[in-house]
Amino acid sequence: MPVLKPRPALRAGKDLPPGERVKTELVNSFAEGLEQRPASGDSGARRGEGSLARPRGGWLETCANPGCISGWLHLWRSRTAPVFEDGWTCSAACTRARVASAVRRELEGRMTVPEIHRHRIPLGLTMLEQGWITGDQLRNALAAQKAAGAGRLGHWLVRQQGVSESLVTRALGLQWSSLVLAVEFHDAEAVTALLPRLFVDAFGALPLRVAAGKLLYLGFEDRLDPVLALAIERMTGLHVECGLVEGSHFVPAHARLLGAHFPRVELIEAATEMAIVHALSRAIEKTRPVEARLVRVHDCLWLRMDLKPQAGPLPEAASVADLICSIGAH
Repeated sequence: MPVLKPRPALRAGKDLPPGERVKTELVNSFAEGLEQRPASGDSGARRGEGSLARPRGGWLETCANPGCISGWLHLWRSRTAPVFEDGWTCSAACTRARVASAVRRELEGRMTVPEIHRHRIPLGLTMLEQGWITGDQLRNALAAQKAAGAGRLGHWLVRQQGVSESLVTRALGLQWSSLVLAVEFHDAEAVTALLPRLFVDAFGALPLRVAAGKLLYLGFEDRLDPVLALAIERMTGLHVECGLVEGSHFVPAHARLLGAHFPRVELIEAATEMAIVHALSRAIEKTRPVEARLVRVHDCLWLRMDLKPQAGPLPEAASVADLICSIGAH
């Protein structure tokens, strides 16, 4: 039973003046809409959740801001946009309130110092234990690495000791408990809309392909980035499977991807949390997306805005817009 009981429908009789007839018809329409409107549940934060459960855009659509006091009264504002995390907002103030809540959610625990991942067994000992290298090869590679003062051990094993690159990659896979991925049939243009070019470059990520519309294979050269993988999962709704790619295959594929066409992106810097909220909410109000989501990636906030409804897990690059806000100085 609805909390607000609709008024009984009025009849616009011929004896009413024209102005009163219009008012009566509006009241009747509103009452019928309240009776027929289904109960709304919790909206999902992931892409696609909630938006398929009920159509959006009716004139009875209510504001998603819990603190909104105007709701459906903003009849002049389109109910189809802007939408942020599966919720339409009736005004710029309500958009700002919802964005502020999302920013607080993403910044929670940000000051925690990230732990440097250290493998229980070093790469050299892992390969020695597997019988893939000899003790002399390991000692010589370590000496060359120390003398040069740079370079990964695997690089020196391959370059100086003649160890197979595939064995080094397999050893890294054992360290990370991850797959070794192949880059055959990699279509760079098909996956550019999954994440901004800045993340591909800065974090050494290589999105390879989407399987069955549900699983994204994400490759890295020598170390995984679970923070980026989780952010992509939250943003796209895809399950992300991370793996390692041999360096001789990774480097050219990564270069091809960086040369492909990515969605347009805007980079901003804000000095305070309030400034971040203002910049993000202003972008949403200006772009008026049909859906928008916010996630944190290391020291960045990533806002993605869909310019039109998406038909599948791989949107067109021209149909999305990204905004990246640096939060490292806050």
